[in-house]
Amino acid sequence: MASMSDLVFLLLIFFMLASTLVAPNALKLLLPQSNNQTAAKAVTTISITKDLKYYINEDGNLRQVAFQEIEPYLKLKYGGKPESYVSLHTDRTVPVDQVVKIMNIASKIQLKLILACAPEK
Repeated sequence: MASMSDLVFLLLIFFMLASTLVAPNALKLLLPQSNNQTAAKAVTTISITKDLKYYINEDGNLRQVAFQEIEPYLKLKYGGKPESYVSLHTDRTVPVDQVVKIMNIASKIQLKLILACAPEK
């Protein structure tokens, strides 16, 4: 039994060390707050950071893109698919006109847009 507990502790230490080495694939954004929620599943995510850098989530990998690349990418990948939702994650300090530009792109391609919000406290 003592060797079994040693093995469990070694595995525990291994997984604790391995989990700290994995770099998370996320952006730190302060989302606006809201009480409303939607159950729609987004096909992709567009993120805008506070320094106005744009990121697209490609199959779990964040890729930084220029603003001009967003419309052709969405049109090629998701254009013409009915009931496709795109989730928009923006920092709360991002100007509204930047958010509206993404909304206009989604509307032009006939994609539905979900604005991601943090739960209201």
